[in-house]
Amino acid sequence: MSQTKISIIPTSNEAILKFEADRFLTNHNSFEFNNIEEAKHSPLAQQLFYLPFVKKVYIASNFIAIERYNIVEWTDVQDEVATQIEDYLSKNEIVITKDAIKPKTSVTVYAESTPNPSVLKFVCNKVLVPNLCEFTSIEEAKLSPLATALFQFPFVKNIFMDKNFISITKFDIIEWEEITLQLREFLKSYIEEGQTILNDDAPKQLNKTEEAIEQKFKILDDTSKNIINILEEHIKPAVESDGGNIEFKSYDVNSKKVEVLLQGACSGCPSSTFTLKNGIENLLKEMLNDSAITVNAINN
Repeated sequence: MSQTKISIIPTSNEAILKFEADRFLTNHNSFEFNNIEEAKHSPLAQQLFYLPFVKKVYIASNFIAIERYNIVEWTDVQDEVATQIEDYLSKNEIVITKDAIKPKTSVTVYAESTPNPSVLKFVCNKVLVPNLCEFTSIEEAKLSPLATALFQFPFVKNIFMDKNFISITKFDIIEWEEITLQLREFLKSYIEEGQTILNDDAPKQLNKTEEAIEQKFKILDDTSKNIINILEEHIKPAVESDGGNIEFKSYDVNSKKVEVLLQGACSGCPSSTFTLKNGIENLLKEMLNDSAITVNAINN
């Protein structure tokens, strides 16, 4: 039995609460049920409708949203509902049957340039992966059918996925002008057809579940935790917009050396490596009030 972790996420509508899973549930399709009869193709939704306060159930790629009647407050029942969903999913029970009519999805994919001339960022209007992942070879890509398919293109060198975008690094044997449209159309078609992007167990295999990330954070020293928080708040948003990521690797208390991993568009770009290294180093020195800190930026 594979344990599924559910996180409770508030929404702008106080009657609706999201229960987010650490794996995919519907292969990128979304379903809305207004009553138990409409939910005949979702055993999970039917089970939830037996709760007297459930008004509507919405099941999407990696979460279940529930609208309640005003007979209860979410604070009184949300933990019980989260546990019920966790128990159901952990038994690998059916979420949506194969007979369910797949809703038509309008998928758009567009390409963005990045500071790294070897990397192009393909942005989608759908959530693609629950957590970031990077594959540097077809052997590594076995957890992602989409990455495996992309590596069939002879010019694809590296694949980085995060939220709603995919950064592709190419070999220098070809120019982007010759392959951008081909890749964009391939990705659009692949996602529209509802094909698997990441295997359900990939976050666990990659140790990228929210629980695993939280556990790793808890055992760190205070300075390392501060460094991670600074990276998350001040560095990551900018590098994500450029199709990359900065991941904290280690901090040595004695040498004051910080190691970070550059991923996606940030990896392998000499100018960005130099700029990021110095930018991060200066920021950490200032915010931690320690001029002895140095940063070593590693390309993945």
